[in-house]
Amino acid sequence: MFKTLITAAALSLAASTAAFAVDVTAGTYDVEGTNLDGSAYSGTATISLESDTTCSITWETGGTTSHGICMLYDDAFAAGYVLQDAVGLVVYKVEPGGVLEGGWTITGKSGSGTETLTLRK
Repeated sequence: MFKTLITAAALSLAASTAAFAVDVTAGTYDVEGTNLDGSAYSGTATISLESDTTCSITWETGGTTSHGICMLYDDAFAAGYVLQDAVGLVVYKVEPGGVLEGGWTITGKSGSGTETLTLRK
């Protein structure tokens, strides 16, 4: 249980729908994504618990390292990060089985990229 980063109850869509727990686990994730120009990249991301509501995240992709702060809110997992001299934002939807599906952007650039984080077993 100490590996569980944050657990939150999801809202029920209807009274007859059972509530389910959404969580993000601290650990190492495989990264697959697309850059703003549509080209692919891959690497790893490491999520570490900082408090009962926040975490830190570090990406190692394409020979580049970026660091950020992150948090879980319902089924959304968001991180603000610094990459070289720019600030970025990524928002993921928490999917079953330790998968985070999201999109990202960075200051001074047009468009958005995509990114999937999959927890290593």
